[in-house]
Amino acid sequence: MSKLTPTPGQTVGPFYGYALPFNKDNELLAPGSAGSIRLQGTVYDGAGEPIPDAILEIWQPDSEGNVVQRTGSLVRDGYTFTGWGRAAVGNSGVFTFTTVNPGPTEVGAAPFISVVVFARGLMNRLFTRVYLPENEESLAADPLLSSLDPERRRTLIARRDADGGLTWDLRLQGENETVFLEFERFEGASQVNGASL
Repeated sequence: MSKLTPTPGQTVGPFYGYALPFNKDNELLAPGSAGSIRLQGTVYDGAGEPIPDAILEIWQPDSEGNVVQRTGSLVRDGYTFTGWGRAAVGNSGVFTFTTVNPGPTEVGAAPFISVVVFARGLMNRLFTRVYLPENEESLAADPLLSSLDPERRRTLIARRDADGGLTWDLRLQGENETVFLEFERFEGASQVNGASL
């Protein structure tokens, strides 16, 4: 029996505008709903230039920390929170989601939103997180954040806006590069810079 050679990876994309977006894909609930906030930011390349053709997906618990297990993520009804959304960045590299502040999934845990990035030139999607900035005690105790030096840790914590929303920028390379996670196959463990979490 001959040994099979893996097929080489190809870059993520292109993203065809007629096939991928769907109505209200970046609205995890309707704008203006009770408790809704805006999560916004810009995706930058290694030279500090905005990337005009990235796509972000987010997964998160609801405001009570419950991981929602409802169907219908691709059909937005305007009131069911499904915990998943997708946003294509605009020509200026800016993305925006309408969502809620995620609650902690267990007592004392730091609330966060899981983020996946797809963009031109990436061989594979990138995984990261965005944390809420408020509870410093839970942020300090978080296994991922506590494994990072303070400068790197800052790339995962959003800024709270005056209107209650969150601003969080992603930098794919270069100065202040966002921390990205690697997941080991079949074991579910994650790594940052080669260290297991």
